[in-house]
Amino acid sequence: MPPPADIVKVAIEWPGAFPKLMEIDQVSASVCVWSLANHDQFALQHADSSNFYITEKNRNEIKNGAILRLTTSPAQNAQQLHERIQSSSMDAKLEALKDLANYSRDVTFAQEFINLDGISLLTQMVESGTERYQKLQKIMKPCFGDMLSFTLTAFVELMDHGIVSWDTFSVAFIKKIASYVNKFASDISILQRSLAILESMVLNSHDLYQKVAQEITIGQLIPHLQGTDQEIQTYTIAVINALFLKAPDDKRQVSCWEMANILAQKQLRSIILTHVIRAQRAINNEMAHQLYVLQVLTFNLLEDRMMTKMDPQDQAQRDIIFELRRIAFDAESEPNNSSGSIEKRKSMYTRDYKKLGFINHVNPAMDFTQTPPGMLALDNMLYFAKHHQDAYIRIVLENSSREDKHECPFGRSSIELTKMLCEILKVGELPSETCNDFHPMFFTHDRSFEEFFCICIQLLNKTWKEMRATSEDFNKVMQVVKEQIMRALTTKPSSLDQFKSKLQNLSYTEILKIRQSERMNQEDFQSRPILELKEKIQPEILELIKQQRLNRLVEGTCFRKLNSRRRQDKFWYCRLSPNHKVLHYGDLEESPQGEVPHDSLQDKLPVADIKAVVTGKDCPHMKEKGALKQNKEVLELAFSILYDSSGQLNFIAPDKHEYCVWTDGLNALLGKDMLSDLTRNDLDTLLSMEIKLRLLDLENIQIPDAPPPIPKEPSNYDFVYDCN
Repeated sequence: MPPPADIVKVAIEWPGAFPKLMEIDQVSASVCVWSLANHDQFALQHADSSNFYITEKNRNEIKNGAILRLTTSPAQNAQQLHERIQSSSMDAKLEALKDLANYSRDVTFAQEFINLDGISLLTQMVESGTERYQKLQKIMKPCFGDMLSFTLTAFVELMDHGIVSWDTFSVAFIKKIASYVNKFASDISILQRSLAILESMVLNSHDLYQKVAQEITIGQLIPHLQGTDQEIQTYTIAVINALFLKAPDDKRQVSCWEMANILAQKQLRSIILTHVIRAQRAINNEMAHQLYVLQVLTFNLLEDRMMTKMDPQDQAQRDIIFELRRIAFDAESEPNNSSGSIEKRKSMYTRDYKKLGFINHVNPAMDFTQTPPGMLALDNMLYFAKHHQDAYIRIVLENSSREDKHECPFGRSSIELTKMLCEILKVGELPSETCNDFHPMFFTHDRSFEEFFCICIQLLNKTWKEMRATSEDFNKVMQVVKEQIMRALTTKPSSLDQFKSKLQNLSYTEILKIRQSERMNQEDFQSRPILELKEKIQPEILELIKQQRLNRLVEGTCFRKLNSRRRQDKFWYCRLSPNHKVLHYGDLEESPQGEVPHDSLQDKLPVADIKAVVTGKDCPHMKEKGALKQNKEVLELAFSILYDSSGQLNFIAPDKHEYCVWTDGLNALLGKDMLSDLTRNDLDTLLSMEIKLRLLDLENIQIPDAPPPIPKEPSNYDFVYDCN
């Protein structure tokens, strides 16, 4: 008879004795110490690197083979550390702060320490500690640095549990943390934690935003970007992003334009390009995410212009259109007020506006009343006309000399292209919590969006000519241009020149070849014999895909834990056992470089206990997290394993590919169909390859749509040889 499900075999350590193997009941694990004297001063604790206490909430997570430690209770431990960190002995104080930094990761201990007003004690130590030990700094600088580092680490860990509001901190504390960004630039641990605290303050409190913004400037942060430590660079960009993202609504536009000026004046973009993107080292996932966020926030500066309609009565805005006309047709004679009538000038302007490709020839301002792209389209046109004047004049004059139906309307094209580029770059949308998709080329120019437009408008004109398009083909041309841009962007060009070069290789002829190849592959496989062959071999291919998914689950994946702010040290790993019976998972201190062994993952979940796999908004952690719930991209990467009556294992995949692999693999384990987009793509690809291989011997042979007819029976069977 199998043992009860609540009984687990564990090893328990306690001071002065050898570890003892024993069976305990999960239901009473937290009270099994009651047989000791003063039992309320003791508790069980995981003996691994986490040192987490066993409580009523997590006792069901105790697994067979776990190693537990009998130790002082969280309340007792918190009380002792609260007293020890106030010791007059520097050595004792340092050791106590080191222990506090370690224990503070456990929410049970954190709650007890916070109940003792421990956060206030730490903030007081930070506010007054520098002055109190200033005299000792010269002779005990290493000790002082370590002490401050452990204090800030403990503070970060305690606040990360979300028990205490960030709104409770004083201006003096903020000033002190901000000062550390400058004073302790050489001490990596202090600087890193100070930046992390500033980021959290901005992200979690509207009231603290303005206070932090007054204490820290971009000029103070730039030197940290010029260093060689990527973690410091990552936290620095994270603070910049937080200040950028959390500007109050009533100051959002002012702050955005101030930030735009700062980006230009302080050469922040070029420093990031030189010291981060083009540094001689790989960019890790967290840095890639922060660069992506900065890219999105920078493009979101364009949202105001994108959503601003042109006022046909605004003379300053009308002057921009006049300037476009002047640059294009400056060589032509300009009638003066005395020699030409008003009607004649109006007629000439109407003719020129038609040549410029506006839909409304009489009043072009009406073309810019649609949002998006609003005034942003006109800004792009003026930038192109002023900074790429030769190309602008050539495009306008080329098209004005063509027949009416074959001219590429520059005005209409610019408006639609601007709208398309805003959609491609998702201007106005908030950055995703998990995306790492930044484009290095957008960090190579202070006016990267405008330069991007200039390259694409020339591409559009070139494609128009290659397609020999007419006005009726406008939408077709825009579809081709979008495909050219998207295909070039997927190659992640490192500069705008490289992007331009990629587009040169993606001519209309090349796009036609790609489309034709894709279409031929589809058409070739639609005949009846091929469809029957597909149906026959599809189960084999699906089994192959299933095995690949399960093999990937056996290798495992590192997942990130998302909370109120992204933390580099919050990772966990999950993998399937080689026999496909158990899921092993556990927390990690840092992102692993390869596979994580099963024995280092402390938690297990039998596959037989899994009841269901849910995705998206049906996941428990998406219902709980209001901020993440609103983010479409996070919803698309979320899935959960439901087990037992209320047990759950929540995931947020690092990307769409891993999401598909894991949901497919888990469904395969449960005997369900694999329904992801990745499975459909893999199935199509593998079926296509397999059929091509099988049809190699039939090259240049026409396969009939119907099977050949069965021949008539012979008149006799004399040709049959009887072996008997």
